[in-house]
Amino acid sequence: MALLVIASCQLMVVLDITIVNIALPDIQRSLDFSTTSLAWVVNAYTLTFGGLLLLGGRVGDILGRRRVFIFGVLLFVLASLLGGLAQNEAQLLAARALQGVGGAIASPTALSLVSTTFPEGPERNRAFGVFAAVSAGGGAIGLLAGGILVEYLNWRWVLFVNVPIGLLIAFATPRYIRESERHPGHFDIAGALTSTVGMVLLVYGFIRAAQEGWRDAVTVASFVAAVVVLAVFILVERRSRQPITPLHMFADRNRAGTYGIMLCLAAAIFGMFFFLTLFVQNVLDFSPLAAGFAFLPVSAVIAVGAGLASRFLPTYGPKPFMVVGAILAAGGLSWLTLTDVDSTYAGSVLGPMLVFSLGMGMEFVSLTLMALSNVSPLETGAASGLLNATQQVGGSLGLSILVTMYGTASRNEAEKQIPDFLAQATPAERLEFRRTGQLPAPWSDEVLTSGVSAAFVTAAIFTVLAALIAIVVIQVRPSDLERLKGDTVPGGG
Repeated sequence: MALLVIASCQLMVVLDITIVNIALPDIQRSLDFSTTSLAWVVNAYTLTFGGLLLLGGRVGDILGRRRVFIFGVLLFVLASLLGGLAQNEAQLLAARALQGVGGAIASPTALSLVSTTFPEGPERNRAFGVFAAVSAGGGAIGLLAGGILVEYLNWRWVLFVNVPIGLLIAFATPRYIRESERHPGHFDIAGALTSTVGMVLLVYGFIRAAQEGWRDAVTVASFVAAVVVLAVFILVERRSRQPITPLHMFADRNRAGTYGIMLCLAAAIFGMFFFLTLFVQNVLDFSPLAAGFAFLPVSAVIAVGAGLASRFLPTYGPKPFMVVGAILAAGGLSWLTLTDVDSTYAGSVLGPMLVFSLGMGMEFVSLTLMALSNVSPLETGAASGLLNATQQVGGSLGLSILVTMYGTASRNEAEKQIPDFLAQATPAERLEFRRTGQLPAPWSDEVLTSGVSAAFVTAAIFTVLAALIAIVVIQVRPSDLERLKGDTVPGGG
């Protein structure tokens, strides 16, 4: 029962990253989001989740993990309820940010509770295996659940569904999980806030540039403020007694390279899900449920790639899988750049998705192992937490850059399409265009597809950069390979 409670919480938090993706087109129509500002529905959650993840784990250690776990779950429930009731952009984005805070408190505490609840040995190993499986499968479950909820109810239920689940978890936790021992420590609140605010400003700068251009005063001010705040963050971390981000972790070239690769790949995978969701529903006219099923092969092939890496990694080491995985991901995304309004799912989407997913499965296992190699037992939590935080922040930052590329390309395409539309439009269509500024189909499909293709070009560049980092930076010593042969390689990712 304790494992069921912990795994259910992790599933709820991980699921919420993807369950909202399927609902994005419906959210856009319901609350009048532009395509560029729609990225904030994803980023508001992942930025606060990734930015406060390490602080959430520290809070649990100091104040008691069970107590903090329940608080994080209840905060997540409250935010989900508020998000489901949102009547405009600002209310939904505020609720999504609050969800991220709740997830950042609950998720690392849930992982820690596995260690304190189950005795060391086979029992704890099995518990970690279930936890990893839930983390890996949560994305696929979220896509399918999101499709079902949007298809048969509406987009608000992708948020409302967390309320009964979260309340059951909070109710069951005191009954089945004992409180952990408290450890004295220091809260690095200044570090957590400056890192999160700095990344929010950076992401806002890119999304603002997509809407208003690079010369816009607010865009420039946002980038300048981001640089200043992130510089303050580095100073705070260097002087902190117990920094939220141990900067010395980056002194090891393999670990620094691992974080760099994760940053690039997270940008690619967040972007792929975001733009393909819009493409299959708006251009290919898939229903939300059909879109959920359309993405299921991604999780299956990621599992295949992870299994291959887990099987052969102790023999060949992680570097070959890092390089090959990034090259496969780049190949899949390059293939996706060929999509146009005449593309079909089977002919133009499924194949590239499978190639991309196979590479990502190889990467997840290799990156997890490299992030934890040559780390003292006292810093294992910090190393793994930093990898997770890098994934969330990289995804947010990367998605904002891809949205900028999308905005520029779609604006240029719209300028080319408007004369053709006006030449063929009826007076009623011209009036509606002047009122909304939106082109109807099929012109809007051309605009969307052009922007999506440009975004995939940029995503492919991110994966090529990941491959170059793996080739140039990663250097696995013979002693590392000997150690790996005796290790149990994680299979989840």
